[in-house]
Amino acid sequence: MPGEPQDDCLFCEIVAGRVPATVVRETDTTVAFRDINPQAPTHVLVIPKAHYANAAELAAGAPEIAADVLRETKAVADEEKLDSYRLVFNTGSGAGQTVWHAHAHVLGGRGLQWPPG
Repeated sequence: MPGEPQDDCLFCEIVAGRVPATVVRETDTTVAFRDINPQAPTHVLVIPKAHYANAAELAAGAPEIAADVLRETKAVADEEKLDSYRLVFNTGSGAGQTVWHAHAHVLGGRGLQWPPG
C-alpha cells in the first residue's frame, strides 16, 4: 500500500535503521544519504520516509512530501557546496530505476554532459 513501509524494500530498511547508510541529512519526512555506487564526486540520494514506488506515485499520493524531497535536494546541494548540480528521478526499469522506492539523485562536483547516458 502506498505510504506504508515494505518488507522487501532496501530504502524502507534504511529508514527503519536496519540497513546502514551514510546519512547526510534527515527531516521528519525525508532521509538523504550517500549513494553506494557514486556516479559523480557528490552523489546523494534523497528519499521520502514514506514508501512510494516512484516519483510519479509520490507526487500523486503525497505532493507535500514530494515538495519536501525537492526542498531537501537543495539543502544537500547547499551543504555540499555545489554551485551547479543535477537532480534525477528514475521511474521504471527502462530509465534505470533499481530500487522501487521514490528517490532523487543529487549529482555534482564535476561537469555533467547533456544528454545523459
